[in-house]
Amino acid sequence: MSCSLNGVELIHANGQVALSGIDLAVKTGERVAIIGPSGAGKTTLLRLLAGNLPPSSGHISLLDQHPWQLNTRHRQQLRARIGLIHQAPPLPPRQRVVTAVLAGKLGQWSLGKSLLSLIYPLDIPGATAALARLDLADKLYERCDQLSGGQLQRVGIARVLYQSPELILADEPVSAMDPVLADHTLSLLNEETSRRGITLLASLHAVDLALSHFPRIIGVRAGQVMFDLAPEAISGAQLDALYANEQLPTLPSLVARPQASVQIPRC
Repeated sequence: MSCSLNGVELIHANGQVALSGIDLAVKTGERVAIIGPSGAGKTTLLRLLAGNLPPSSGHISLLDQHPWQLNTRHRQQLRARIGLIHQAPPLPPRQRVVTAVLAGKLGQWSLGKSLLSLIYPLDIPGATAALARLDLADKLYERCDQLSGGQLQRVGIARVLYQSPELILADEPVSAMDPVLADHTLSLLNEETSRRGITLLASLHAVDLALSHFPRIIGVRAGQVMFDLAPEAISGAQLDALYANEQLPTLPSLVARPQASVQIPRC
């Protein structure tokens, strides 16, 4: 089992209930999309699954361990086995792309090796290979502040690919990309996780991308799971209820569309 949550609740310090009564089990190798309106609790759920937030109540298991029963050192070791893709990757503006990608291994390298890599990149071929999969090999020595938002998101994805984690959590990973590039990038993530037999959970605002790329869809609203279904089992009425009082981000087809061969724009 990659991860499970039983009766999980998270209440912020100001008393706001972010998640309530979450029961969720994801098997190793599953690919799951989390959809729902803004403020539904999708990012909070991923932060819980990354071991970055302790629940207010309930139990969490990650990669067969209970993160909040571990000491700090062992919890950090557990986090090193989880790849977290941020919507806005926390990359220092003046950092070079090669250094940003190699940072994916910092949780696995010794302190000395990590510090040395900041001065002299230790695995340039590895960083280049990860970037090439996202059509960014030519940006290897660019500074992060010279990249577009979509390019920064792809650098963040390349860092996680280089990390080679056992569980990938992606928070709106393609929100800054055009539709063709977003489609290609999600295909790449799904191919990578399927090839390696690891788990992928991604929160997505674009409903059509979720339905066409993921075999399991979890709908979250107001901190609760509204449905947990295969794409073909989700009705238009369920989507309407999920996004009530909010315009649907896209008008999805409930039938998974075939993947097309695409050319990657350099943007």
